[in-house]
Amino acid sequence: MQRCLVSILIAICFALCGQPSLAAQSSDLNSPSNPSATTQAVDSRVLDSIVGDAIRHEQVPGAVLLVWHNGQVVYRKAFGNRSLEPVRSAMTADTIFDIASLTKVVATTTAIMQLVEQGKVRLNDPVVRYLPEFGQNGKQEITVRELLTHFSGLPKDLPLNYEWQGRETGYRLAFSSVPEFPPGSHFKYSDVNFIVLGAIVERESGMTLEDYCQKNIFTPLGMTHTRFLPPASWLPEIAPTQYDEHNHMLHGVVHDPTARRMGGVAGHAGVFSTVDDLSKFAQALLDGSSILKPLSVEKMTTPEQPPTATILHGFGWDIDSPFSSNRGGLLPVGSFGHTGFTGTSIWIDPTTQTYIILLTNAVHPNGKGSAIALRAKIANAVASEIPLTEAEQSLLRLQSITGYNEAETAARKVTARNGDVLAGIDVLERENFAAIRGSANGTSGVKKIGLLTNQTGVDAQGQRTIDILAHAPGISLQAIFSPEHGVTGSLDTTDINNSKDAATGVPVYSVYGASDAGRRPPLEILKNLDAVVIDLQNVGARFYTYETTLGYFLEATAKTGTEVIVLDRPDPVTGSLVQGPISDSGPGKESFINYFPLPVRHGMTMGELARMFNSERQIHAKLTVVHMQGWLRGDWFDSTGEAWVNPSPNLRDLTQTTLYPGIALVESTNVSVGRGTDTPFEIVGAPWIKGKELAQYLNARNISGVHFVPVTFTPASSAYADEKCQGINVVLVDRDAFDAPELGIELASALNKLYPEQFHLEKMQTILASQGVYDAITRGEDPRRIAEDWQDGLEKFEQLRKKYLLY
Repeated sequence: MQRCLVSILIAICFALCGQPSLAAQSSDLNSPSNPSATTQAVDSRVLDSIVGDAIRHEQVPGAVLLVWHNGQVVYRKAFGNRSLEPVRSAMTADTIFDIASLTKVVATTTAIMQLVEQGKVRLNDPVVRYLPEFGQNGKQEITVRELLTHFSGLPKDLPLNYEWQGRETGYRLAFSSVPEFPPGSHFKYSDVNFIVLGAIVERESGMTLEDYCQKNIFTPLGMTHTRFLPPASWLPEIAPTQYDEHNHMLHGVVHDPTARRMGGVAGHAGVFSTVDDLSKFAQALLDGSSILKPLSVEKMTTPEQPPTATILHGFGWDIDSPFSSNRGGLLPVGSFGHTGFTGTSIWIDPTTQTYIILLTNAVHPNGKGSAIALRAKIANAVASEIPLTEAEQSLLRLQSITGYNEAETAARKVTARNGDVLAGIDVLERENFAAIRGSANGTSGVKKIGLLTNQTGVDAQGQRTIDILAHAPGISLQAIFSPEHGVTGSLDTTDINNSKDAATGVPVYSVYGASDAGRRPPLEILKNLDAVVIDLQNVGARFYTYETTLGYFLEATAKTGTEVIVLDRPDPVTGSLVQGPISDSGPGKESFINYFPLPVRHGMTMGELARMFNSERQIHAKLTVVHMQGWLRGDWFDSTGEAWVNPSPNLRDLTQTTLYPGIALVESTNVSVGRGTDTPFEIVGAPWIKGKELAQYLNARNISGVHFVPVTFTPASSAYADEKCQGINVVLVDRDAFDAPELGIELASALNKLYPEQFHLEKMQTILASQGVYDAITRGEDPRRIAEDWQDGLEKFEQLRKKYLLY
């Protein structure tokens, strides 16, 4: 329905946009066009400017852009440089690119669908039907469908933290991988999915993946400059990517490190191609090609994800997800596409017979470029050339994708597991305190230690870490350090004095005072210690102060030469979801709730954060992390088997902790977030708020994972103590579909819109720590658009984060 209506509207508009012809141009932005003319249906000046700006801002060294509509190329042009290092060369329209993850859809998905047509593969079959060895580690129920839609629960990539080589080794690693989520329960973009799909192609066809694709896809379509493992004769036309770990420029060798280790051929990456060859492929999908039947194309490019999922994903092809940046904000949902890490993308709208292909080597030469913003701008520029009436725009807003979903009958509702996680303290005990006994600057004998902890520092039997270490053989507990809320976690003040632990007599030093000096560990105490052990339960939010206290201890111990030993604990709101804007950095930006540029919800444990802080801030403290055992990154706290201990007085259960990274964003303004009530961080209100009005407004926003109920409450303490407040109760209905930081932006935007005279938005700036997001709220931008704008930063953070993950 949507595709038909949009097709009619936009086709008419394209027909009305007669323009002079546009020719393919050289890499010089000012050079004359060459004779290969095309018909123009878009304003070339706009697209020229967008790509030119990206090059001038060093987002990409160069690009080749092609736009096709209604049977003909309407824009085709090369910009900038193909290579900057080690030699500079101009971009040309026939440049061959490493298309990275476009391999997933151009090669692997197409091959799988061909095998489906031949009856050799069935989409709802378990993978073990084709690859019995894949069934290791509880993967027996994962289906081909779940691999294709990224709902298998498999990890993002194969391990790269040790040396391995060879395609068969890569397959063995993929087959032995451990799921992070139950299959069908969670969308996680995974290269492992397509490595396994590549193995299915080889097993069922009896051919190597590269030979199968060459014979059955590339050659039939006349894609003469598309293949895995490009020959040396192609090198002059190939765009180099990036220096590898040996400082060698990758040129004609696949950029993706996993595919490179697998010999340059893998189901997720490895294909090289040109814009013209990819145009042949896209046109074949639209025209009902010889390589796939029209029904197969329709199946793989319409929503096939589980019916409860909030993202839209076909078989291989992206429709509407956090990765569909190249769709922009104006092309209709219902079109489909994909991106590649090197800076490549393709987006196809069958209803308007239009596609956009952008090829860049954005990672060249040093990996600092990004084509994410460029993709969206190009898509918006092309779509904005289509003038729609107000009535037509209303039709587009009302349309949505509906229809039968074959996954519905087999949808798996499991969202938790019955885990048995051992925290760092439990592992330390099991290993007879080896991590501590081996410290102390290489000396032997009794180790003098300090301990940063609070009420959350307990082992599986409920014993305090304080008592365990105070009585451990070969260890002398000399000092206890208490963070915010004190060693018992019951105080909600900065006026916390030093004291003694009643059970052990060990002195307790508060590191949560009113001043900066009062929040840093005393160097005179640290100088007399061999090691400081840290055992704190964090909550997974950037502004929770335990993270900054951790950073301050790393800084201080680096000065005194004292070792730091972090006893790791789970991120209670999973270690898989990374959400919210990256906090600002630079002079004057750091604070006690912004120690390091992090997203609001970072998905990292304290041990992982310690590794990141120590390296990225160049602290170079002597750091050891005692790993947990049995924790999966997709685990919520209630899947760990551990007992809940309130990490602070107003976070009393997992629901409040899940909502905290969102609701806390407005706490510093003039609203109550429920402190002084039985439901802190589940309610928001003030005497000047109209609860029913606010609830209706927010419910109309259709915010994923939550619902809003009007409430009246009177806080006993904190903001508006003893005053009657109206507001909302935030009901968490689907934590896996919930984006807490985006909720915080929705709340701030709603309050600013409904109560502009009463709401003090400006007080949000410190905890938000993102001037760009604050400015967007003040401008009245849509919160979803604001959230879209921080995705580029999140993707870059996730690349950084990967280096420090332990699980």
